[in-house]
Amino acid sequence: MFGGKPGTDAREGVTLIAEEAFFHGTLAAKGSLRVEGAFEGDIADAVDVEVGAKGRIHGNVAAETVVVAGEIVGNVVAARSVELLSSARLTGDVRAPKLKIDEGAFFEGACAMGGADAHPRRRRRSDPEADKAPEPGEPVS
Repeated sequence: MFGGKPGTDAREGVTLIAEEAFFHGTLAAKGSLRVEGAFEGDIADAVDVEVGAKGRIHGNVAAETVVVAGEIVGNVVAARSVELLSSARLTGDVRAPKLKIDEGAFFEGACAMGGADAHPRRRRRSDPEADKAPEPGEPVS
């Protein structure tokens, strides 16, 4: 119906929260979402979430990719990547395999990187003596 980018799936739409709009609630966006206005609530199941320079989200975001130029106050989980542009403000925790933060962006929170299949690489030892540091002059085995 509308002219899309060549090679994109016509079933995948873009949902727009315009600059003058305010949305309150939970949104399950099956395609892409662009927030230019104010959004209060959680966003789930989105492919791409873009927060414009004047866009504000107060809630949690779950998507494949998240690009922020505006503000998010809440946790962000991305299957592929999170990018904070220079004007971005993110207050909350991030979980994503890739995180890019441009100079000038504000980020306050914790970050966990790695895919869903990532496991800690630390080996646990059953012998508590094995973790003890050697005494000075004692040979290291």
